[in-house]
Amino acid sequence: MKAIILFGCMLAGKSSIACPPADSIPVIGNTTTTLIAQPHRLAAQRLILPAALLGYGIASLSNHSVNALNRSTRKEIVEHQPATTRLDNYTQYLPAALVYSLNSLGIKGSHNFRDRTILLASSQLIVAGIVVPAKSLLHVERPDGSNFHSFPSGHTATAFSTAQFMYREYRHSNKLLSFAGYPFAVFTGVYRTLNNKHWVGDVAAGAGIGILSTELAYWAFPYFSKLVGGRKGMSHLSVAPYTTGTSWGIGLVKQW
Repeated sequence: MKAIILFGCMLAGKSSIACPPADSIPVIGNTTTTLIAQPHRLAAQRLILPAALLGYGIASLSNHSVNALNRSTRKEIVEHQPATTRLDNYTQYLPAALVYSLNSLGIKGSHNFRDRTILLASSQLIVAGIVVPAKSLLHVERPDGSNFHSFPSGHTATAFSTAQFMYREYRHSNKLLSFAGYPFAVFTGVYRTLNNKHWVGDVAAGAGIGILSTELAYWAFPYFSKLVGGRKGMSHLSVAPYTTGTSWGIGLVKQW
């Protein structure tokens, strides 16, 4: 048998990506490709908000007027010293955890376990593919001066990608429930600023990247699903959470 890890890296810790070796993830069972009936298309109106947020964040890097909000916000934070918290390290993942928990309780979303795991994993790969290189290339110093990996906010990107994931899973079956992930995403973004880890522009850009990444994942889902499924009756798909002690994520392994 030959195995290859297709995706399964979630942002964790200090903007790092951790993937386990293929033989460390258990095989859950055989799967075949099943594309759901609803179309996966990239509607232009869904790109307006993430484009605006990302555009604002990019503008804050060079536009003096936009950057003024970054500076004034940091000044207020330093002056008033609001209470800090580490909860933002965890709230970024809560919307995704809620989706799996609700499905286990019988409150079904739009996709089965296999398909929603492909969607979530691919959205996190897209987030990582944008955020990690951007942090290294743009080299923006954090407000607290701890390093030069401030732009964009990876925590916020993950939070809004998982919130958008929850929205897409429940928007047809339970409209109110579909919005339940956004308060956690907003909380994450706000406290990345209050914790003096990010500028306002970093958070705005992270939110835009997160929403956009999930939309791209849903658009590309038929391709990824076919890629993972392989030839009918000839493949195994392993789907499992993993932890390295300092990070966690979802692993997908294809065997044939």
